[in-house]
Amino acid sequence: MAFAGSADRYLPDTVQRAVKIPVVGAFGVGKTTLVGSVSEIEPLRTEEVMTQASVGVDELAGASGKTTTTVAMDFGRITLSARTVLYLFGTPGQRRFWDLWEGLLEGALGVLVVIDTRRLEDSFDVLEQLELRSMPFAVAVNQFPDSQSYDTRELREALDLLEETPIVMCDARDRTSSAEALITLVEHVLDSEAVRTPETAS
Repeated sequence: MAFAGSADRYLPDTVQRAVKIPVVGAFGVGKTTLVGSVSEIEPLRTEEVMTQASVGVDELAGASGKTTTTVAMDFGRITLSARTVLYLFGTPGQRRFWDLWEGLLEGALGVLVVIDTRRLEDSFDVLEQLELRSMPFAVAVNQFPDSQSYDTRELREALDLLEETPIVMCDARDRTSSAEALITLVEHVLDSEAVRTPETAS
């Protein structure tokens, strides 16, 4: 799959719409990896090495190889078409950084929620925060090598998601897979807007 502007540092003059998309999720689910894999520019990262102070604070079960953590945000860009560009803002996963969400969610078209089925319960609070803010979102299931497979019906029930909330399987390391998750979100939001504001019959 090719994306407009994927080889260019600067946006084409044809771009008419810039869309803000926060990428959220619990600690260690793959948000930084997803933003980095899909971004057509060198992503901005604010990762710091995890120290002894995080022991007992950051839960590493299922993420034992993780040595760094995002402390502010990740930033990337993907041009979906000649007219539309997405600006991606990856958020920190730990609860102590959630105050940063307020600014990152402001003005967003919708939110991509990345989850890890090995630690599904870690996503409950994240989803609750979005529901409290009435933010439209789609769920990207990051498939790790040792992840157990679930069908979308099981995941929808376990996460208590509405029927219309998209769930897409994703490999956060793969550009095409990550881009498809973002496209699913954008299409979902635009479809929802069309339902809320149908065209007036002439």
